[in-house]
Amino acid sequence: MTAGAPFLPYGRQSIDDDDIAAVVAVLRSDYLTQGPMVEAFETALAARVGASRAVACANGTAALNLAYRAAGLGPGDAVVVPAITFLATASAARLAGAEVAFADVDPDSGLMGPDHALAAMARAEAAGLRVRAIAPVHLAGQVGPLAALRTLAAERGLTVVEDACHAIGTAWTDGAGRTVAVGADAPGVITVFSFHPVKTIAAGEGGAVTTGDAALAERLRRLRNHGMERDPARLTVRDLACDADGTPNPWVYEMAEPAFNDRLNDLQSALALSQLGKLDVFTARRAALMDAYARHLAPLAPLVRPLARTPGCRPAWHLCVALVDFARAGRRRNAVMADLRAAGIGTQVHYIPVHRQPYYHSRYGALALPGAEDYYARALTLPLFPAMADGDPERVVTELGRALAPAGSV
Repeated sequence: MTAGAPFLPYGRQSIDDDDIAAVVAVLRSDYLTQGPMVEAFETALAARVGASRAVACANGTAALNLAYRAAGLGPGDAVVVPAITFLATASAARLAGAEVAFADVDPDSGLMGPDHALAAMARAEAAGLRVRAIAPVHLAGQVGPLAALRTLAAERGLTVVEDACHAIGTAWTDGAGRTVAVGADAPGVITVFSFHPVKTIAAGEGGAVTTGDAALAERLRRLRNHGMERDPARLTVRDLACDADGTPNPWVYEMAEPAFNDRLNDLQSALALSQLGKLDVFTARRAALMDAYARHLAPLAPLVRPLARTPGCRPAWHLCVALVDFARAGRRRNAVMADLRAAGIGTQVHYIPVHRQPYYHSRYGALALPGAEDYYARALTLPLFPAMADGDPERVVTELGRALAPAGSV
């Protein structure tokens, strides 16, 4: 490790005094949870991404599960999920009772396209399942061929649950040539976000679902709170809802369906709201760092390449994934990661193909998804967070080059 150089993790939150002040203000208020900050964050988030409604919840996994359940998915249904994603995109569908139809991805971007989705649908239908939804994952902050995927979904009557847990702040050019934010209203589309500390904005833990569908938003709010309904106008058991003279009973609630407590609290909402005000600053800084990485990685090609960039997308980069030909370099990935850690550089791998996890292998058998396997074999996540110094990408790439060099050459 270079003397005096700080250790660089692959990701880290950026918290300022105003973020701390926002949380302290809630600690001094009357509400720590189920108070006004939750709605304030939801309103600001919806406005920022161009959505009619945002429903905040405990984390991105909860947001995915709420979205699948609110869309009515259950036993006998299948959701198309790309194999390159975090476990939650698939496991949240299973927890809703649906099956997962894993799709392959482009090996150079890690993103699912319509041909990949169609192949997954065919496998699911051959197994006797009803494909009801498709879950594009905006890996590292990029959208793939989203217009084509939405068109495919519309043609087949599928709900689109966009896993945008990496992509708060990303914009893209839609099928009509308009630049829109990820999370904006679109027919048949539900979008899910995460505010984990390594994401672009942090709530400690936190998530949200955006939608243009008023009825779906109401169900999302009910599902995040034990499946419970308190609005007197929506209560169905009148002798519980009202006194004998017709006066509403203020304490009454009904459970329409069983659900968990997936609420976001006011402390988290205050932090997320403060962070949301810095989203443009964070995304601009991440973009500048990614441009620097691209410049410094160029001399290492073809041994190392950045993720392929997708057309019509302005990413809010969450991850800096380099694709490394470890076989060509004659080095094992874990050894390269150990060398980088010794040089003060933290790395990670995003992600192990989910279909290879023991649970899914046991449930669905071995699947041939060569794009996902090719991507996984080369993926190495390098440090990316706003507080990095201007010279840090060069430092990281220099150490990566040393770690990949043949023994005795450096």
